[in-house]
Amino acid sequence: MDDKKILLSEKDMPKKWYNVLPDLPEELPPPINPATGKPVTPEDLLPIFPRGLIEQEMSPERWIEIPDDVLRAYSLWRPTPLVRAKALEEYLGTPARIYYKNESVSPPGSHKPNTAVAQAYYNKVEGVRRLTTETGAGQWGSALSFACNLFDLKCTIYMVRISFEQKPYRKSLMQAWGAEVFPSPTDRTEAGRKIRASDPDSPGSLGIAISEAVEDAATHEDTKYSLGSVLNHVLLHQTVVGLETKEQLALVDEEPDVLIGCVGGGSNFAGFFLPFVPDKLKDGKDIRFVAAEPTSCPTLTKGLYAYDFGDTVGLTPLLKMYTLGHNFVPPKIHAGGLRYHGDAPVLCLLVKKGVVEAVAYRQNAVFEAAVTFARTEGIVPAPETAHAIEAVIDEALKCKETGQERTIVFNFSGHGHFDMSAYDQYFSGKLPDYELPEEEIKRALGELPTVE
Repeated sequence: MDDKKILLSEKDMPKKWYNVLPDLPEELPPPINPATGKPVTPEDLLPIFPRGLIEQEMSPERWIEIPDDVLRAYSLWRPTPLVRAKALEEYLGTPARIYYKNESVSPPGSHKPNTAVAQAYYNKVEGVRRLTTETGAGQWGSALSFACNLFDLKCTIYMVRISFEQKPYRKSLMQAWGAEVFPSPTDRTEAGRKIRASDPDSPGSLGIAISEAVEDAATHEDTKYSLGSVLNHVLLHQTVVGLETKEQLALVDEEPDVLIGCVGGGSNFAGFFLPFVPDKLKDGKDIRFVAAEPTSCPTLTKGLYAYDFGDTVGLTPLLKMYTLGHNFVPPKIHAGGLRYHGDAPVLCLLVKKGVVEAVAYRQNAVFEAAVTFARTEGIVPAPETAHAIEAVIDEALKCKETGQERTIVFNFSGHGHFDMSAYDQYFSGKLPDYELPEEEIKRALGELPTVE
């Protein structure tokens, strides 16, 4: 076997998703219906989600079968390679062994279609004709467009306005797969009109775009809403990443010491490390899980663990999570997929319990890491993914200082081929660093909803 690239055959692809809920250190706090103040019921969610996904969201089962149609779609790009980053190791002069799970080989170029394909399938079998969603940097919108095209569904995407302007080719990619794409906030929804009335030049946010997409779905009978991160069923679908990684590491007799991923809403990192949680909590293995986020949107490192809306207007259930406040509008950083005020409740609980560590980085350090990776390993990473790479480099250099041999594994969640305008700004010295001021955090957290 090639000791640089570790491949699995199609027959080795996981046939079941792993559900971490039975293995959490304590029960996950339930979503709350803001209208009743009580835990959300399946019927509460039916206006926006198909029943199949609602059942997965609330399932206590540890393993959930992957439908054959989803497996066939996965086989277009899965299993993905696990790659030994030997050139990066040599450049850093570290005794650490660095591996990355390359999710950029999917048709949309990221990990996102792992859940997009599944969500499109479950909507299709229940007779849904159109899906709505939000997208930040455009990776999720690209993935859902791709999935809807596979299953002959219409797709409407509300793209955060600043990303719509910064990343025009992401919009083109979505349109190539048949989606309609609008810069959010728009005049198409009551939520969008409300935001534009108060701030005509609003750069948008994922919270605003979610409000628009949810409203669109809830007001059309043939339409459902699709979310690319945060919720349990999304993390569930992404566990194919971690399950494959476990198999691949076993093939080269490796045990991971550190697992690293970037975090916006939490789907790529959670899907990557959750299958290893029982190894740590039940089997007592000494594995560190490290979440990397931007200093401009420091949800895990500076947010409050509290119930909050998943969107800006308040259309979603209340989720117990680390949050910067649902009214938070993040700065215009280029890692658009990391500009979200909250994070997945499962991930947040594990951070709260000390199972997961969180670190935050500035933009220029992140892009320096991205360029280092591109010049050693040959792939240009997405700005989001580059946060994980910066954390990897930090860990590898610590190993260099101490002389410790560690196995560091990270999720290469997406390539940066549609993010070159950000690289242009970095190379020209025009990329600003930004650390969110404490007063901004306090202001946004002061507007959290009250939960009895």
